[in-house]
Amino acid sequence: MGETGIEVVEKILPKLKHDQQIDLIIAQAENVTSGRGIDHIDYERLKTAGIQFFTGGNHIFDNKQIYPELNDAYAPIIRPLNYPLGTAGRGFKYVETVDGRVLVISLLGQIVGKQASQLLDNPLRVIDAVLKAEQGTSKVATIVNFHGDFSSEKVIIGHYLDGKVTAVIGDHWHVPTADAQVLPKGTAHITDVGMCGALDSSLGVTFDSVIPRWRDGQQTRNILETKGRRQFNAVLMSSNQAGLADSIKHIHEIF
Repeated sequence: MGETGIEVVEKILPKLKHDQQIDLIIAQAENVTSGRGIDHIDYERLKTAGIQFFTGGNHIFDNKQIYPELNDAYAPIIRPLNYPLGTAGRGFKYVETVDGRVLVISLLGQIVGKQASQLLDNPLRVIDAVLKAEQGTSKVATIVNFHGDFSSEKVIIGHYLDGKVTAVIGDHWHVPTADAQVLPKGTAHITDVGMCGALDSSLGVTFDSVIPRWRDGQQTRNILETKGRRQFNAVLMSSNQAGLADSIKHIHEIF
């Protein structure tokens, strides 16, 4: 979330990658540049910090700089798959790892904040079609990022895909949930992984800029918090030769 989030990743991720011998690092990129979308500078900066693939949410289109990469089949960044036909970008791509190819898919919940009325394709039906179409493509894992508001929808898609994919990782709330688990059929799941950025904030935004909105009904502009404590949120997963998960652990560091 914003510059503070980038700085958090730059501080924590390289050592974590080294200590845990991580093979693939994926990050949600929709709030990176000034809290809305991601530009080329921040995209390259986060890749230098160790991120190898980026998923998108409802703000991924806010910075048009990244459109060429979203359209490029080989650039490691995607937008949600279930936007209507004709939307810029791709909703799934493959990324190479030392053990083989990994399929990464991004999905958007059917109700997301101010965009709740936006026409979206049904995420369950859309991912069914992709998994069927990609069934014959060799891969060692399939990672699904689900960006949504409703906890029920996030939990349902996890169980719906249990045994079909390696992991279903929820986000969008910026607040981590305490339910990281491997589901009965072998899919790792968490309702919300949380964010990287300012801890003493409202989802990365200063309290002073949002309290008048809630108390007095004022229309205010979000101002990103740059002071106070910082947080790093992630999940660490391991997978097996069957393409399912052996473990998932939430990581939450405050400094």
